[in-house]
Amino acid sequence: MDVIMPQLGETVAEGTVSVWHKAIGDTVSTKEPLFDVSSDKVEMEVPAPAEGTLLEIRVDVGITVPVGEVIAIIMREGEVIEVDAGLAGKPEDPAASKAAVPAREVSIKAANRDANGNPLSPAVRRLVAQNSLDPRAITGSGMKGRIKKKDVLAYLANGGASRTVSAPPPLNFSEDDTEIIPFNKLRKLTADHMVRSKATSPHVLQAVEADFVRVARARAGVSGAWKKREGFSLTYLPFIAKAVCEAIREFPRVNAAIDGENLVVFRRVNLCIAVDLDFDGLVAPVIKDADQMPLQELARAIRDVSERARTNQLKPGDFTEGTYTVSNSGVFGTMITAPIINQPQVAILSTDGITKKPVVIETEDGDTIGIRPVGVLAQSFDHRAIDGAYSAAFLNRVREIIQTRDWATVLS
Repeated sequence: MDVIMPQLGETVAEGTVSVWHKAIGDTVSTKEPLFDVSSDKVEMEVPAPAEGTLLEIRVDVGITVPVGEVIAIIMREGEVIEVDAGLAGKPEDPAASKAAVPAREVSIKAANRDANGNPLSPAVRRLVAQNSLDPRAITGSGMKGRIKKKDVLAYLANGGASRTVSAPPPLNFSEDDTEIIPFNKLRKLTADHMVRSKATSPHVLQAVEADFVRVARARAGVSGAWKKREGFSLTYLPFIAKAVCEAIREFPRVNAAIDGENLVVFRRVNLCIAVDLDFDGLVAPVIKDADQMPLQELARAIRDVSERARTNQLKPGDFTEGTYTVSNSGVFGTMITAPIINQPQVAILSTDGITKKPVVIETEDGDTIGIRPVGVLAQSFDHRAIDGAYSAAFLNRVREIIQTRDWATVLS
């Protein structure tokens, strides 16, 4: 069976093999990573497409090939595969041309393996390098003792290293009072994607303030029961995402892409959620048909893709068919962010910190001053696709939904 370079996004035409987790002759499984692949948007593990034996590796580590190109061959049980004699070596007899002969060997550096000989994932390698850890000292909870990101975090929490990962590692300045920090692979990918987006789209930023008092009351009413049942806190983000999905129905041109001199508007709302990866870069996995999900399901979906992104468990399909992106910097208390458009989309919304502020409240008896949770919703849009009035109307509708919806009833 052919193993092909997967599609990692609509605009991604090629990928680079960064790690082979299996060697020729090893048994492979659909439940285990076979190789790591990186593109201009993401670096991720890819499982084997079928159970069997890794017969041939055609693309070495560090080689970039087009999407769809065959990079390896898997022989399933009972299957006979003809191997190119020019790659496998000349057979001793004609029948040998049908044998399962490996094309060439592949090696993985010992430094990137744990005590059980398992290759380290990109996320684990980053943590190990940042904290100067010996992976052989860490007990893995994965299959065959493989180290997962949570295992490294647990090791750090138990005193395995003097430095935590809650903040960027401290710098070690040289005698000239500088430190040179080479971009890692993920940072290079993120940088290339951001530069290309700014060069492609004329970005315009608009922002509105929204009163989140109804959302705050709804969250307060269910927070304890929700966390006990779901295992995580109900944040503001799912409410914002739900309001965005509903507003897109009335202003569909923000849910689009540019193709030449045409605007391609999508019926489906496939919402991308930007996820930070330990300050090393960003990925934006897709929640398909997010507009069809009730609030509770949308909250679970956001949690799911975020956790899988941070533990390097996303799959190629998680990066395809995105139509609109939401980026959340609010956890850091930011006031306003001008996000960069996630190509080939035409708009992206940034949600920033929600803080208590004095607000003028209009009533039948006159205006009063109240303390309300207020946050900024900022949208960057491609001026080729829409104009300021359309973007402003969309933002205003998102704000109206947030401020007027009976969210407590929605959650009941």
